Amino acid sequence: MLRLFLALVELLRQVWRSLKKVPREAAIALGAPEPLGTPRPERLWRCFALALPIALFAAVLVPQLTLVMSPSIEAWIVRKAPGPIERGDYVMFTLRHPIAGPTPILVTKHALCMPGDRLTMVETPSLQAVRTLDGRYFCNGTLLGVSLPSAHNGMTLEHMHWSGIIPKGMIYVGSPHPRGFDSRYFGLLPTSRLTRMERVL
Repeated sequence: MLRLFLALVELLRQVWRSLKKVPREAAIALGAPEPLGTPRPERLWRCFALALPIALFAAVLVPQLTLVMSPSIEAWIVRKAPGPIERGDYVMFTLRHPIAGPTPILVTKHALCMPGDRLTMVETPSLQAVRTLDGRYFCNGTLLGVSLPSAHNGMTLEHMHWSGIIPKGMIYVGSPHPRGFDSRYFGLLPTSRLTRMERVL
């Protein structure tokens, strides 16, 4: 008990010593020519004039920016962009899938095959695993990507088995990265789940 009391007393002494330094440090910070001199508040106002616009700019801009954590997209920072989604646009959506873990994550991809386009899936023997078929996905005859039998962590991947004219309100999303996790595995996405984005960096 005595040890606790002495520790408390020592803590209070340290706090008191720190508080006694505040006026001197404040005077120096405000431009006093010497520690005990008269403060010059114009220095503080100049600091405010510089710092406040920067802080306001950051408070408005930073919440609008999103970091892209996936290496499959050639952008590091994106932001929301109004307007209808067009071919090649960045789109963001919430991914719920075992490969993403127990918590849904925000994912950024490209809109690659649009409503009215013909999406064709052709299965071929896998080059990654024996007795396995990979899906090759073509949009109007242009190869979009090839599925893989397993993820980087060894989890088995099931690829989408669908071909046809993409219906209204649905989009195939993906990226040029061969290991990207996209519509090859989870299928077409409704446009209502997608947010159009634009690249900032």
